[in-house]
Amino acid sequence: MTKVLVAEKVGASGIQLLKSHFDVELGFDWDREQVKARLGEFDGILIRSATKLDAELLAAGTKLRVIGRAGVGVDNVDVPEASRRGIVVANAPLSNVVTAAEHTLALLLALARNVPQADASLKAGRWDRSKYSGVELYEKTLGIIGFGRIGQLVAERARGFGMNLIAFDPVVSGERFRELGVTRAQTAEEVYAVADFLTLHLPKTPETTGWLNAEVLAKCKDGVRVLNVARGPLVVDSDLQAALDSGKVAGAALDVFQSEPITDHPLFAYPNVIVTPHLGASTAEANDRAGFQAAEQIVAALTGGSVTTAVNIPAIPDEDIEPLTPFLPLARALGKIAASLDEEAAVETVKVDFLGGIAARDTRLLGLNVLMGVLAAKGGAEDLNEVNAPALAKERGISTEDAKQEQARDYTDMIRVTVASASHSATVAGAVIGNLHRPHLLEAWGQRFQVQLEQHVTMFRYHDRPGMLGRVGTLFGQHGVNIVSSIVGRQPEGADQEPYAAMVITTDVAVPDALVREIAASDGFVAGVTLTL
Repeated sequence: MTKVLVAEKVGASGIQLLKSHFDVELGFDWDREQVKARLGEFDGILIRSATKLDAELLAAGTKLRVIGRAGVGVDNVDVPEASRRGIVVANAPLSNVVTAAEHTLALLLALARNVPQADASLKAGRWDRSKYSGVELYEKTLGIIGFGRIGQLVAERARGFGMNLIAFDPVVSGERFRELGVTRAQTAEEVYAVADFLTLHLPKTPETTGWLNAEVLAKCKDGVRVLNVARGPLVVDSDLQAALDSGKVAGAALDVFQSEPITDHPLFAYPNVIVTPHLGASTAEANDRAGFQAAEQIVAALTGGSVTTAVNIPAIPDEDIEPLTPFLPLARALGKIAASLDEEAAVETVKVDFLGGIAARDTRLLGLNVLMGVLAAKGGAEDLNEVNAPALAKERGISTEDAKQEQARDYTDMIRVTVASASHSATVAGAVIGNLHRPHLLEAWGQRFQVQLEQHVTMFRYHDRPGMLGRVGTLFGQHGVNIVSSIVGRQPEGADQEPYAAMVITTDVAVPDALVREIAASDGFVAGVTLTL
């Protein structure tokens, strides 16, 4: 039975979900050596932040197929090494969005009304009512840098206080801004110029590290109040300190820091700075949600489902998963067929054209499945999967290219795959047809037809003469191979040349390679190939 190790404490709902599918072992009290000694027994592991899955531990996980991280980041996982080993790494990026947004609002209110300072003063025996007079949020402008899920939830909640909202995020559509009643800034500078409160909701990347620096603060309104419940490295602490000293910044609320844990920092001494020890994701509900969402991803990875939050394979938007899922078998089949038709072993390029309605969707996973089909046809690794396929392709010098066109001739949606070697190329095309989403081959060897793809497919290219299909059928019958379906496509190649045709045959058993070679070498035949999809 498939086994999963839960290495750290998570909510009961996540553990129960795993137990309903797998043999689950709880290793809450295991040390590193115990994990290393036992990891080879498990197909999946669920962790939080304490377990460091570095290259050494991953090497011990010889059966490991998926790592579920109950939280947002994956800093404690060697993702490149996991990818090289074909291990899916998935997190729970939506587990804390509500919690983080609510904590931002808590700090926003506390910053506006000096709540922590007043609380400490009163408990110290002072009645400093006039000293801690604050400001209203009503009709103040909240500037949001980074308008992803958390930024949007902050906007929805701040609107309830009657705040004016402006945000900058070049990736989010204008329609989403309009739905939430938020002004869309074309540049971050537009936000700095008008914000009374400025909140950061950016990921930590090389581009965003040090985002809030002296240059940015100089562009802000005098007396701006700054909040950071995202990532500590977004803020240059010394520049913020200088702005507080000059009065440019009237106050700050910080939940995250450059290095954590930290209990001694120059900003902690400022009476107009509020700090919390990285509580943005710390609620009982968020912790339970993180464990459950990570468990969901483990179940999907180990049962053939769609892993929607993987960090080392494309994470497809929810709205694209259902319409694209039927195309996954087709994409892999087309890659395998195209590579099998290529006369040379060394594939150099794989081009995928997405035509029709699917071109408007996130097709990265489809392209990845095409690549897997190509690699499988050319002797891909035994443990080939969506995770290690790009690395294997790179090792073999295979480059990939995708193109999209939101119109398709004759069909609502089509996928066309071209595989090229140094001196040869092969193109195939296919579509998903009918209510049952059956994959169909539409084009190969320059010929067009429509045939439903089955597990066993055999194809021949030949001179278009009478009796060729009958010859193949007779030989198949003599070898005990039953034909399920057959179809022929023909297309003249030139007025002065004998026309060629192609036939596609599906069978209920695999066709012996020797038989295909015998037919392909006989009079009138040009090429033949058989494969199991």
